[in-house]
Amino acid sequence: MESFALRSHSPPSPSSSPPPPPLSAPHLSASATPSPSIHTPLSPPPLNLPTLPSKTPPLPTPLRRPHRHRKPPPPPPPPPRPGAKILPLAISVGIGLIVRFLLPKPVEVTADAWQLLAIFLSTIAGLVLSPLPVGAWAFVGLTASVVTKTLSFATAFSAFTNEVIWLIVISFFFARGFVKTGLGDRIATYFVKWLGKSTLGLSYGLTVSEALIAPAMPSTTARAGGVFLPIIKSLSLSAGSRPGDASAKRLGAYLVQSQFQAGGNSSALFLTAAAQNLLCLKLAEELGVKIASPWISWFKAASLPAFCSLLATPFILYKIFPPEMKDTPDAPAMAEKKLEQMGPVTKSEWVMIGTMLFAVSLWIFGDTIGIASVVAAMLGLSILLLLGVLNWDDCLSEKSAWDTLAWFAVLVGMAGQLTNLGIVSWMSGCVAKILHSFSLSWPIAFVVLQAAYFFIHYLFASQTGHVGALYSAFLAMHLASGVPGILAALALAFNTNLFGALTHYSSGQAAVYYGAGYVELPDIFRVGFVMAVANALIWGGVGTFWWKFLGLY
Repeated sequence: MESFALRSHSPPSPSSSPPPPPLSAPHLSASATPSPSIHTPLSPPPLNLPTLPSKTPPLPTPLRRPHRHRKPPPPPPPPPRPGAKILPLAISVGIGLIVRFLLPKPVEVTADAWQLLAIFLSTIAGLVLSPLPVGAWAFVGLTASVVTKTLSFATAFSAFTNEVIWLIVISFFFARGFVKTGLGDRIATYFVKWLGKSTLGLSYGLTVSEALIAPAMPSTTARAGGVFLPIIKSLSLSAGSRPGDASAKRLGAYLVQSQFQAGGNSSALFLTAAAQNLLCLKLAEELGVKIASPWISWFKAASLPAFCSLLATPFILYKIFPPEMKDTPDAPAMAEKKLEQMGPVTKSEWVMIGTMLFAVSLWIFGDTIGIASVVAAMLGLSILLLLGVLNWDDCLSEKSAWDTLAWFAVLVGMAGQLTNLGIVSWMSGCVAKILHSFSLSWPIAFVVLQAAYFFIHYLFASQTGHVGALYSAFLAMHLASGVPGILAALALAFNTNLFGALTHYSSGQAAVYYGAGYVELPDIFRVGFVMAVANALIWGGVGTFWWKFLGLY
């Protein structure tokens, strides 16, 4: 990634004195003569000097003096213990055993369903506590469901052919194409050039550029780590704002927080802007909530509240987390210089632009001509492979895609079987009875359930993991409480994107931005909570009237 920082190269003055001659033997005093027992590959040993015996220690010189009181270096940290972490493993397995053998099984639930619920809860606990990497623990849970004969082998692995999961996998490859070609970097740099004269304008430029590329780059984490964080770091360093010290709040801390908080709204704006969006609609469909023309319906419902929130986020943060530097007059010139260094748009970038326009067009209008979203994605990836923008090694090295395929399919498969076996409907019925006992109308139940779904994310380190674990259950609770199905499904999906900025562990992009070192941990939690409330007011207030106008309730 090219740096924004400009370096000045001033030619030497004619009157300046010549540099001192290199240090050589005639310039060394007798006491500074290097030991003849020390040689380097570029300088042969001095001639006509006697060879010292091999057991004679090196002569002390001013260039290498012994340290009598030097403390020994600290021992290296012990290597991590191989295998599972004992305490998280014990807790995760214990939760499943308690549910299976100690809690009484309700009469409405079959034995296989109760056993699968125990395995599922143990798997979810492991995703939170991490006794093993996510993919490995999900495979252990899948193995347990087969070994105990709770699920057959074919049923356990049926989700690996799920179209939505493969669409998510291919979206990782699209994101890699944006980073590899530099197209995302070029788009963001243009917005810095156009809007970057002030710190607030610079933040708006980055926010608008992410919203522009989001529908064709379906990974918030890839957008953060591959495009926007490198630009923010380069701008900040050129302004004297360095991570890990007091200068971080000069510029870098504000830009990181603004981009981090605005990214959730960009992901909520388009169906194809984040992997979890696609999964939400798939799970909703399994519960009987079918959304016609999903790409257009999603965009229409999200557009007005998302635009309002995108406009408000940089300004709110400018007030509650202000940067010390208010003006950035050099940023447009830096962006102009960087664009000159990048040169004209390359052939690979043009191919990437054409392919993504083609894929997004099919995502929008594919239903009318009978082309599924995953088929459109497959066509786009095939074009990128055939024209050399990506190669197969690029796909193989995208470990996060294959890891997501493994654990995502496990969660989706288990969640689907819990629905088929009646667990989800039983749980939602229990919650609905509790809500009805308080005589809550469906709008109040809607607010309570949405808030619970949102703030329970403090316990999760993954948006997609949260969806796989709780989306179906919460949607069923909404339906049982009388909330209109499409409204409930979309609102839960929108919240899935917005709670990705709650903490430093709440999403992949959270880890990327926090890892940059510009924002301290208390600020992450404080700003995350404040912006969660602000987003709730904006989406709840604007959305209430907008969704009524669209006929969602």
